[in-house]
Amino acid sequence: MAPTTCFRCVSCAAAFPIEEVRTGCTACGSLLDVEHDLAAFGRSGDDWRRLFDRRRSALPGLATQPYELSGVWRYREHVLPCLPEEEIVSKPEGNTRLYPGRALGEEIGLSRMFVKHEGENPTLSFKDRGMTVGVSWARHLGIRDVACASTGDTSAALAAYAAEVPGMRGIVLLPDEKITGEQLAQALHYGATTLALSTDFDGCMKVVSELSSAHPLYLLNSKNPVRIEGQKTIGWEAIHDLGWEVPDWFVVPVGNAGNISAIGKGLREWLSLGVIDRKPRLAGIQADAADPFYQSYRTGFTRKITRTAGETAASAIRIGAPVSHPKAEREIKFFDGVVGRVTEAELMAAAALANRHGLAICPNSAVALAGAKKLRDEGIIGKDQLVVVVATAHAIKFSSPAAAFHASGAEGANPPRKVDGTLAAVERALGL
Repeated sequence: MAPTTCFRCVSCAAAFPIEEVRTGCTACGSLLDVEHDLAAFGRSGDDWRRLFDRRRSALPGLATQPYELSGVWRYREHVLPCLPEEEIVSKPEGNTRLYPGRALGEEIGLSRMFVKHEGENPTLSFKDRGMTVGVSWARHLGIRDVACASTGDTSAALAAYAAEVPGMRGIVLLPDEKITGEQLAQALHYGATTLALSTDFDGCMKVVSELSSAHPLYLLNSKNPVRIEGQKTIGWEAIHDLGWEVPDWFVVPVGNAGNISAIGKGLREWLSLGVIDRKPRLAGIQADAADPFYQSYRTGFTRKITRTAGETAASAIRIGAPVSHPKAEREIKFFDGVVGRVTEAELMAAAALANRHGLAICPNSAVALAGAKKLRDEGIIGKDQLVVVVATAHAIKFSSPAAAFHASGAEGANPPRKVDGTLAAVERALGL
């Protein structure tokens, strides 16, 4: 028997049926959570761990459905227990590697650092975890049009998952010429109706919200609490990867703030169920050019600050008014968290460092890595503490910033050298 699931307002606690198409509270206008009565399953924390261990150890050849191989739907009772399994749309996603930092960690002063590489999802970003849930629920509700505003990664995931459902149309609104060519190509390849708006992400978000209020389409930005349920599994899977050891820190890049909100929500749920027995701490990191959540944190969250986001290589988190601010604030407070920011030079140096160690992460992910280094330098994170840095997308989606960095001559740059096409010239270049 599935437990009771509903929408619950994060501000006034009003409840709404989960089957309703809604992304906000009609009583006070605030954001919604998806709330499950997971205790109704009657399982202990040990029971849940054993179940998830069995699913993880199952041989791929034994799977009859894609979702059985998914690192999201492995935890399906905790993700969306009211969704019939036969309606799950999965590629499958999740099961991303948790890379030990080794020399990379030592270089930034962290002896027990791991990188959870969400760029290994089907469309090369963490957004697939949320989109498998959001598109599955849209299919369950019989919705044909799904839409989002995007800085690139959300649009790729929405387009790819909508393409899995016959008759479903993906609609994406993008800020014109403010995402990478690789990200744009993904939405186009997957057949989404793609509109490039003459505004920034925050402007696209305003328009798509108005569009979803005026027409029967399903909004799949992180404002949608159903989508957030899939992203919870990043933290769960990392802990599972660590043999159920809870990290001291999760360090997460922050743009629209949905990811840190989701990870925190999932950790709170596992604490309440006894699946884990202690709290980690959360660190949310922003780029200098787009740091409204950091600025709000600096006031003790006495003010919700928004700003016009400036140019940054971390274009996927170039957001001046994070939609999930209230949820992210809640998780930072609950997990005794901190919010930091890094400069363009720091984030690009961190990206180059990670890639030089064979870890292909995007500039947005590098924001978190640079933030972890800064928190270590400031003594906030201890050298021997267990740290999981969440890398949100793959470097291959951001070739232009990488090429520009390596051509810049900045510290850590590795530009190609032009030589004559002869053996002697190559030998000279190699010092042979």
